[in-house]
Amino acid sequence: MIKFENTSICGWDAAIRGMRNPLNSWDKSDSVFVPKQKLPLIGDNDYNLMKQLVKAGSDHSKFMRMITVTVDITAPLYWWKEFDTYKVGTVKNSCSTMHTIHKKPFTLDDFSTEHIDGDSMWCMNMIIKALNDARIFYLASKDKNLWYTMIQLLPTSYNQRATVQLNYAVLRNMYGSRQHHKLDEWSQCFTKWVDSLPYSELITGCNNEAR
Repeated sequence: MIKFENTSICGWDAAIRGMRNPLNSWDKSDSVFVPKQKLPLIGDNDYNLMKQLVKAGSDHSKFMRMITVTVDITAPLYWWKEFDTYKVGTVKNSCSTMHTIHKKPFTLDDFSTEHIDGDSMWCMNMIIKALNDARIFYLASKDKNLWYTMIQLLPTSYNQRATVQLNYAVLRNMYGSRQHHKLDEWSQCFTKWVDSLPYSELITGCNNEAR
């Protein structure tokens, strides 16, 4: 299970100005930026230059780094472990497991279990029961060993929410690396979210253009 919520994108104006700086070609820019409208109307001249620079490689498409994306992602810990491979050009503020693990009872909805079969689900329910037992005793006693019990018993299927900042250049790198990944959270859900972004063909390789 993975959710992408509250996606916000900014930086188009500066990115387009910056991409035209090397050849002083600002007079050829034909994009329209309407006040209070989040997405600009990218003109054909600017769009074609964007595609040329993307195809020329990361050294030439630095404007992609200036198109900033923020999004709230809820995903299991095993997915976040792989996301953390990307340290350059990303910022992540997560809900704190260490500080909030005892704040509410554990339920099955707190975990990604869509691929767990019936027999294994019994084990999952036993783990949740053990977590809740440890939580109850911890709240009563504040025994740190019981807090450690929750931390160390917590499965990697536990869903964590984080607000993430990325940019189009980082997303292009991630998309290329993860579009055929074994985890559905990458190969299906992440790629579907990227495909939904405006002018996503700049990220995905200019192969699915829609103008």
